[in-house]
Amino acid sequence: MTPALHRLTVLVVLMAVVAIVGVLLSTRAVNSLTEELQPAAAANQDVLLDLTALEGAVSNWARSADPAAVDEYDQLLARLPGDQREVRAFAEGDSALTLLVTQQENAIDAWVEQYAQPRVDAPGGPDSYQPRRYRTGQRLFADVLQAHQATAAAFGDRVRQASADAAWRLRGTIAAVALLALISWLVVSRSRARMLSQVSEPLVELERVVHLMVKDPSLRARADGPKELRSVIEALNALADAQARSLAVEAKIQASLRTLDTAKDDFVSNVSHELRTPLTTISGYLEVVAEEFDGVMSPRHERILEASRRNVARLKTLIDDLLTLSKAETRSTDLEAADLATLVRDAVTDVRITAAGRGIAVSFSMPEDPVPVLADRAMLGRAMLNLLSNAVKFSLDGGRVEVDLVVAARHVVVRVRDHGIGIPAGELERLGTRFFRASNAVTNEIAGTGLGIRIVQTIVDKHAGEMRIDSEEGRGTTVSVRLPLLGDPAALEPSGRPAWQPGVPVEGTTDEPVAAAVDEPTDQTADETTGQQAADAMGERARN
Repeated sequence: MTPALHRLTVLVVLMAVVAIVGVLLSTRAVNSLTEELQPAAAANQDVLLDLTALEGAVSNWARSADPAAVDEYDQLLARLPGDQREVRAFAEGDSALTLLVTQQENAIDAWVEQYAQPRVDAPGGPDSYQPRRYRTGQRLFADVLQAHQATAAAFGDRVRQASADAAWRLRGTIAAVALLALISWLVVSRSRARMLSQVSEPLVELERVVHLMVKDPSLRARADGPKELRSVIEALNALADAQARSLAVEAKIQASLRTLDTAKDDFVSNVSHELRTPLTTISGYLEVVAEEFDGVMSPRHERILEASRRNVARLKTLIDDLLTLSKAETRSTDLEAADLATLVRDAVTDVRITAAGRGIAVSFSMPEDPVPVLADRAMLGRAMLNLLSNAVKFSLDGGRVEVDLVVAARHVVVRVRDHGIGIPAGELERLGTRFFRASNAVTNEIAGTGLGIRIVQTIVDKHAGEMRIDSEEGRGTTVSVRLPLLGDPAALEPSGRPAWQPGVPVEGTTDEPVAAAVDEPTDQTADETTGQQAADAMGERARN
């Protein structure tokens, strides 16, 4: 290798390193701008929007004494601290910005404590106007706006500085690459004509593309020249491609997440407001009709009324399942010490009526000692109820459901086994998908929403547990839920209920224990079939 070629190789490699380092530094600066500074500035702007809305709610209360204004005020006041925390989190480590944020928070607290909260607590309406109080509120809110303006200006300065830093790094990278390209050209110009033709032209083209990439990131350098130079150009192009793909994927993911969040929120809102309220009204009207025309309707009209009530109940159950799933996926769990045996026992008690109506026996075995777990009792109880209700629903008439509670060293397993229709092997992996129902359940016209297993999976995941489903079509299904044990059983609060006898089965037949259970109130909401059958059983007992 000639000295000129050696120097050229060194310069090209150095140019590639400078380009890569410069691009990485520029990318880091841009990420700091887009992922930290701009979200923090947006959060600070959200604080102003919250305050403006709060001031509007207070003014609305003062003018009209509308209770809705107080509700809006309370909701906005509850949301304000979250935006303030995000702003303060970014300001940590920056003494000047921290001081401005503190002054802004103090001004907000002064306005809320000295004017907004007392004004909302006081009577509203036109007759409640007090000029002195009004002037005080205007002065305090002006202080808030002034403090926010100073904070926003500080954020703006930092955003501009970050943008300038990113631009400086990018310009430095371009300048360094251009300088190295120029030096390479000088080296090549002193070598032979062949070296000049093989190296200088690709370098000039690379320099041109690097300059143009600032305005058009889609441009790429053409891989010409010696092998070593082609490798450098390909590396630079690959780096540019990787950066472009990363930015595109990030933008696509963000857009998809926003779309999904919006769709989910819109869907739940539509279900809640457009379906639940009218269904409740229809259900109420049906109850009024049933009471007012009791004993005077013909059998045909009674059947029509009963079918209407049953279908309204099915729709309400679907809505309840959707809302339950949404809450399970979005809300945080309120964990406390709980006795898992008590939760499972309550679920067994709730499904006995439905099981008895179809001649299905339900057995339950558990250890003598309490089974302590850290759980959200309402959510975990709902999961146990869903499992048992599904086992009863998919069992054959006269069949049997077995519930076992097995305690190991550090975990407990709840195992629910039925001997019903089972699940086709090819469909096991799809269980837990929203609205998915096994083909044999659809063929046998077994009612359901396809959300029960999804709800159970979500709740079990929130409790750091695992769920496993083993099934054989035509033979039955076994669902096992594994949860971590809580170390100290003494942490359990006494339930006030009689001790559960371990190993004593709870039979879903027409013996005395089940008959007594019919008189007990239940909270069966796992699915529409179970709820309706329980209501039919209690109604039949009342008529007899």
